[in-house]
Amino acid sequence: MESRQELKKIDDYRWEIPKRGGMRVPGLIYADARLLGEMKGDESPKQVENVAHLPGIVGRSLAMPDVHWGYGFPIGGVAAFDLEEGIISPGGVGYDINCGCRVLTTRLRFEEIKARLPDLVAALFEAIPSGVGSKGELKLSLKEERKVLEEGARWAVRHGYGTEGDLETTEDGGCMEGADPDRVSDRALERGREQLGTLGSGNHFLEIEVVEEIFDEQAAALFGLFLGQVTVFLHSGSRGLGYQICDDYLAMMVKEIPRLGFPLPDRQLACAYLSSPAGKDYLAAMACAANYAWANRQMLTHWTRETFAKALGLSPVKIAMNLLYDVCHNIAKIERFPVEGGEITLCVHRKGATRALPPGHPLVPARYRPVGQPVLIPGDMGTGSYILTGTEVAYRETFGSACHGAGRLMSRAQATKASKGRAIHREMAERGVIVMASGKGTLREEIPEAYKRVDHVVEVVHRAGLARKVARLRTVGCIKG
Repeated sequence: MESRQELKKIDDYRWEIPKRGGMRVPGLIYADARLLGEMKGDESPKQVENVAHLPGIVGRSLAMPDVHWGYGFPIGGVAAFDLEEGIISPGGVGYDINCGCRVLTTRLRFEEIKARLPDLVAALFEAIPSGVGSKGELKLSLKEERKVLEEGARWAVRHGYGTEGDLETTEDGGCMEGADPDRVSDRALERGREQLGTLGSGNHFLEIEVVEEIFDEQAAALFGLFLGQVTVFLHSGSRGLGYQICDDYLAMMVKEIPRLGFPLPDRQLACAYLSSPAGKDYLAAMACAANYAWANRQMLTHWTRETFAKALGLSPVKIAMNLLYDVCHNIAKIERFPVEGGEITLCVHRKGATRALPPGHPLVPARYRPVGQPVLIPGDMGTGSYILTGTEVAYRETFGSACHGAGRLMSRAQATKASKGRAIHREMAERGVIVMASGKGTLREEIPEAYKRVDHVVEVVHRAGLARKVARLRTVGCIKG
């Protein structure tokens, strides 16, 4: 690809796409030589270049090491925009608004539950609604749904789904300011009304994981992690409501492309100025979807706690399932960052990228400030996950951002073709992972080789200084949609 041929090596983990043509800033890809090789045939470097054409962009158009092709912006892309001259783009957030992760810790050691693991996985699969179009037990009235969109995880806790302590370790306290349900379409509200408290499908999951390796003893202690510990890693988002909000605003912004006053290198980058009514409306609707996602993950957490206690026959006190952290990785946020010697307020798009704030930052929960914000990085279902912490390097280079996962190597269609005739359940069992899914199609799409190696991606982030490794978790049980 032309943009790849012009990559300028800055160091072993940073590769610049120099400014050319209509680019307003350079591009920057965080990767090593091997990851760059894996991008062969992928359009994501060209998308990094395209994003650099957008008005008001500050610094660089960025790509994390898990980057791969997405709608408009690459998945794994980060871009920050000036509030007066800059834009906001639904393609820079993604269809699954506030798709994100949370990790729950316990007092349990794996050896204590190993014999009961099949029963526990089966109980979780029964208790957690999953799959395409899945519906939850809760049927919201329109009035109550609007409150969910305004209050987020706070609504869930207020209705008995968790504790105030959960909110303390959720990004933004589980509620994004500025949400306005009047900016959400009737169709989006309809889609969200019966899906609250559901996992969804595709790469969404609930996994039982075991702490296998600790790299930073101080951070691990603050996070409540120890070797052999049973944890839960949850990945879900805003379901049909978020998808519809993205679809609605993309359709509206595409029609406005001729009136933008500047050329777009790709129609999928349809956008609006942040200062415009359309830009403000999208931000308000996006915040509603973000809050829905936080309420959703909070309810899934509550049912996970209940299921562990019932399936294992243990008291909640004995299990002590606490929320380590919840972080979103498809979002646009108004935040302040150091730029050229001063601090300015920007709109930071993170699409398939997670916030990674440094030690001492006021938005990091007080108990974690000595080491920085927890950064949660899931891998494929046959491997496991990582917990890291944010750094000062990320704060100054990437607007406080790091990768969000392993990143796909194969499309879903390619993965389905590659897994034809294989018994994925049995393959996972041979790896020591009990997997349950709503359909065989999901498992075929999510085969481990469809993803980059999470160990490799995380090592690049660690060595580039964007986040620091704390612990590695091994998957032993997995629920897929």
